[in-house]
Amino acid sequence: MTVMDIPFHTIDGEQTSLSAFAGKVILVVNVASRCGLAPQYEKLEKLQETYGDRGFTVVGFPSNQFLQELSSTDAIKEYCSTTWGVTFPMMEKVRLNGRNAHPLYQELTKSPDADGKAGRVKWNFEKFVITPDGAVHRFRPQTEPDAPEILGLIEESLPAAA
Repeated sequence: MTVMDIPFHTIDGEQTSLSAFAGKVILVVNVASRCGLAPQYEKLEKLQETYGDRGFTVVGFPSNQFLQELSSTDAIKEYCSTTWGVTFPMMEKVRLNGRNAHPLYQELTKSPDADGKAGRVKWNFEKFVITPDGAVHRFRPQTEPDAPEILGLIEESLPAAA
């Protein structure tokens, strides 16, 4: 089973997997509404608007692993839509680290960051860009969604703009 085949649920409770986005550049990000990095939602949504029609999607995974996410699914959905205008797909709340980490994050965290370090998610808004060839590229929380290294990876992995 590849990272693309690991099942999880959407924020509305429907079972899916990353294979629903096969052929796209996928930016998986663990989000938290009460985090000081929450303004990254705005840049994530901008990426969705800019590249969504070219085969890109952000996929958000709320997590309370660091005790900064709202308690209910409805509160998370309302916060994301009313505060940040989020249109990208949001998934169920998941655990990122430890024995009970979601299987998707168990796989994603095997990928090293730019410094060659794999392992635990360090904080909210850690990003994993999965290119259509299945390669996983990891970016730590402090790397903004519109950082040159992320934008360059997205651009080079997408078809040329029409």
